[in-house]
Amino acid sequence: MNSSPVTNTDRIGLGAWAALGLLQIAWHGWLFPPQTMPVWLALAITVVPLLLPLSALRKVRRALLWTGILSLFYFCHGVAEAWSAPDERAIASLEIVLTLLLIGTLGAGVRRPRT
Repeated sequence: MNSSPVTNTDRIGLGAWAALGLLQIAWHGWLFPPQTMPVWLALAITVVPLLLPLSALRKVRRALLWTGILSLFYFCHGVAEAWSAPDERAIASLEIVLTLLLIGTLGAGVRRPRT
């Protein structure tokens, strides 16, 4: 069964994960649709990887770990877009903040051994 209860840190991580997925849908599907590829393909590339850790959701920490690993791609994407696309800088900065929040919750959720 579930090994530990969901903590407030986990809830923040889950919220950042959900917000990152919604941001991808809004960004690539509505605000700045791609010019060189179909919208559905851009959404498949950006949203589907965020859905994969749902299979591990019974163990929230494991799902967040996988999402944190995946979020490194989104962090790099956000930095590249913030640097190269001035029109998309604000939304790319939001992507960077969400990925840092998600990764930060993983670090904050680690239990240190008692000494």
